[in-house]
Amino acid sequence: MNDLTNSSVHRKNILNNRLALTELYKEVAVPGIMFDGKYRFTKKQLVDFFQVDERTIERLIENNLSEIVENGYEVLQYNSLRTFKLQKVGDINVADLPELGIDKFAASLAVFTFKAFLNIGMLLTESENARLLRALILDIVIDVLNKKTGGNTKYINQREEEFVSSAIREYNYRQSFTNALDVCIEPSKFKYAQLTDKIYKAIFKENAKEYRQILNLKAKESVRATMYSEVLDLIAGYENGFADLLSKEKEKLGRRLRLSEANILFTSFAESNNPLLTPLIEKARSLMASRDMAFRDALHEKLKNYITHLNAEEFDKFLGERSMALEERLKENIDVFKRLKDR
Repeated sequence: MNDLTNSSVHRKNILNNRLALTELYKEVAVPGIMFDGKYRFTKKQLVDFFQVDERTIERLIENNLSEIVENGYEVLQYNSLRTFKLQKVGDINVADLPELGIDKFAASLAVFTFKAFLNIGMLLTESENARLLRALILDIVIDVLNKKTGGNTKYINQREEEFVSSAIREYNYRQSFTNALDVCIEPSKFKYAQLTDKIYKAIFKENAKEYRQILNLKAKESVRATMYSEVLDLIAGYENGFADLLSKEKEKLGRRLRLSEANILFTSFAESNNPLLTPLIEKARSLMASRDMAFRDALHEKLKNYITHLNAEEFDKFLGERSMALEERLKENIDVFKRLKDR
């Protein structure tokens, strides 16, 4: 997340983070004009803040128009412009403030939402103030993330509402999977790790060792405790399906399989189910790669082609009001765990 001037993904991740935007607005403290539910800024305000020529701002808009429009840049005309000119800052009518670059006789006026204001600052390379703003943006984004996660983004996946139920399902299917390996495959100290790695590689192209290195997990830290609910659900599907196939193959052969045979069987299983699971696999890869880039600053090199920006709903899912720490989630679901214990 270091070079905002060159990465549209990083820019979008920041501009979709509502929590960070709220804190940034407090810190930047440039007075906006409330219009249609959002603070707006004039081009003159941007010129004054970034200390650049107006033509520099115009050139930047021309070269990045779709991105800046997406973040709230627009040109007001007719009724919307008349309404805007009637807005007030305190007790002073905006139409009487030429220092904001508002001409009461002008037929149009370019305005920027706070997101578009920040967007300009992320793209401007000729402004020292823009460079300082980018540094402030990164500091606040990191600070907001640390405050929400207690300084440990490693387990930010556990803040999602669906994590607990997905983790429970995966745990149950994991038990069935390991039981099938015990019953259906000849004794081998490698069978659990090898076949688990095959599942991981089928879903997100990495084995457990590679995944640990990317997230910098310690030896005693659980790999699955860091996985998102969609990935856990897909792992559970693979474990359940392959456990069933193993049992049928053992029954057909009338004996337990050798580990080499089980590996071949899994390859066939993964290939035969690939057309059915491809949409879910691609979604899981994109979510894992994109969330880890945004939240954990971790790059899954083998999944880099799946990286995209996160929308505002994704940030709310892990940082918003509906997200919570695992301890709180467990307390909220204590009755569920009691029922599971009694089964």
